[in-house]
Amino acid sequence: MNCHICGSNSLFLFSSKIISRFEISYFRCHSCGFVQTEEPFWLVEAYASAINDSDTGYIERNILYSKKLTILIFLLFNKSGKYLDYAGGYGIFVRLMRDIGFDFFWDDKYTNNIFAKGFEWNGDGKVDVVTSFESFEHFVNPVFEIEKILNISKNIIFTTELLPDPVPRPEEWWYYGIEHGQHVSFYTKSSLHYLAEKYGVFYSSVGSLHLFTERRIQPGLLAISKLSRLGLHRLIQRMMKSKTWDDHKVFLNTDPH
Repeated sequence: MNCHICGSNSLFLFSSKIISRFEISYFRCHSCGFVQTEEPFWLVEAYASAINDSDTGYIERNILYSKKLTILIFLLFNKSGKYLDYAGGYGIFVRLMRDIGFDFFWDDKYTNNIFAKGFEWNGDGKVDVVTSFESFEHFVNPVFEIEKILNISKNIIFTTELLPDPVPRPEEWWYYGIEHGQHVSFYTKSSLHYLAEKYGVFYSSVGSLHLFTERRIQPGLLAISKLSRLGLHRLIQRMMKSKTWDDHKVFLNTDPH
């Protein structure tokens, strides 16, 4: 099997039972370390619910990312720019960011937009940054999906857990998601650096938060996002103008686009 990231040879790593039913194989690239499953024939069953039932951290995660992204966007990008949350789920993150004052839009072809209705992305205009949280591990064809995102913006902020070293067995790492079967792609720093070089962008990261950007970001600036623990995001929020009330008025009268 060829690696879905760099095209090198991927060798059998181990097998595991997923969704308590299917015995499947995992393969690891000898070059970039990327781990992928065999061709995922089980996805219809895995996505019976778009957001898997075991994802108890869904709300907490969106709140946490809204705090971190408030800091990063304010310091590193155009706070008055246009932003897109790709694979945006139920729209919680978009609504949170609009409530803070950032002009965020939503896109997700697999999930119903519940909380950001009226702010679906229509494909027009410049997008300063695309965000995408906990989606890369779902990509069956990562290069195809990443190219789609880079065609929207050369700045991507995304989250995914990197493979530990040494690579754990299925029973040793929760992120394989064997209980729901939705995770099929698992990245290393080497695989993400490879993608950045391939597409002429810079790669940087802090924890499970990763960036592909047009310009190099100093590691110290990324680390500032951790100051959300001390409330820096609240200070920035006071300098922003929330879109909550304006969105309400626009929603009642006109198309927000």
